[in-house]
Amino acid sequence: MFTILSWNIQQGGGSRIRGIVQALQQQKASVVILSEFRNNEKGVYLRDALLKHGYRYQAVTPAEPQENSVLVASTFAFNSILHHKSDENFANNIVEAEFEAFSIFGVYLPHKKKHKLLNYMQNVIESSSKTWIIAGDYNTGINKIDQEGTSFWYQPEMEAFKTVGMIDTFRLIHNYAKEYSWYSHQGNGYRYDHTYISEQLSEMVTKCEYLHNWRESKLSDHSPMLLQIGE
Repeated sequence: MFTILSWNIQQGGGSRIRGIVQALQQQKASVVILSEFRNNEKGVYLRDALLKHGYRYQAVTPAEPQENSVLVASTFAFNSILHHKSDENFANNIVEAEFEAFSIFGVYLPHKKKHKLLNYMQNVIESSSKTWIIAGDYNTGINKIDQEGTSFWYQPEMEAFKTVGMIDTFRLIHNYAKEYSWYSHQGNGYRYDHTYISEQLSEMVTKCEYLHNWRESKLSDHSPMLLQIGE
């Protein structure tokens, strides 16, 4: 069994960092992808804590301490690949972890800002022979499905993933269930957090779900997503 937990930890974790570490330790995912990770004092503490709990292999983008970025931490060895030319403004918002069986893009995509990251990843996948997983906070989705309204940017780019054989894993398991990973102060729900996989992995997926209790207990304002491959 191989599990991937992707989670937006909200502005680097702040005072919640110890609770975040405790939750990650209890879940014991094979790979952890943290969006809104920050290369600051809290980030150093988080990486050290993960190291002590068996996440010996780590990759993070070289963002400035005040910037939100992505951390990938794994109990299995991988090659880390930074995509410096992915976007002139947001290259630190994706990082690739290359395993023997597949590659994972850990992502934190900008919220309602112009970026090229979805198109870039699609082009990389299209020109590659690898099997892929893209997990993290996309800050977008499919209008009228992943939210009630129509405010999502980048719906065409999300839908274009199908053309390169990428599947929304949550929809693979749950079809059109209305479930959200983040809520506004007005109580409006949005499914910002996704895991897309190459079609050839679809028969191996045994679970894809949100851990809403982590959000409800105020560890972050996002619910993490857990993907399980194999039994």
